Amino acid sequence: MRNCKPGFGVTLPVHMAPAPNEPPAPRPVFKRRHRLTHAREFRAVFGARLRKSAGPLTLHAMATDLPEHRLGLSIGRKVGKAVVRSRLKRRLREAFRLSRAEFPSPPSGSYDLVISARPHDELTLDEYRRLLTTLAREAHTVQMRRANRRNPEAEEGSP
Repeated sequence: MRNCKPGFGVTLPVHMAPAPNEPPAPRPVFKRRHRLTHAREFRAVFGARLRKSAGPLTLHAMATDLPEHRLGLSIGRKVGKAVVRSRLKRRLREAFRLSRAEFPSPPSGSYDLVISARPHDELTLDEYRRLLTTLAREAHTVQMRRANRRNPEAEEGSP
């Protein structure tokens, strides 16, 4: 490839290489801190009883005081065989990773989210992103309504 700039073992075509004086844009990542990893965390989210559904997905949410949203997946065997379930989980993780910045946040910090799915024909990544963003906004609306019901003075701005 004669039109490529050498890199760290990877060569990029010249038109894809970053400008020399321009810092690279931050990439959205999905690290361990963005995951629900223990059964007790899943139980806590399910116990919060905040659930929204759209299409084949159901989102369970719980407000937390953590700085970043976290994701847990609960995909049952009814969805399909292992290959189908794994592909769905990869797509949902990617949709979360790309859309996380668009999710609303409660005043306390962020949300722990658990997504479960019903059997369905495979959707595109953009459709999963749209569904997740819609569900997160709806869950946030319900959470704010609940918070205002518990503490009506917070809405009025009383000292």
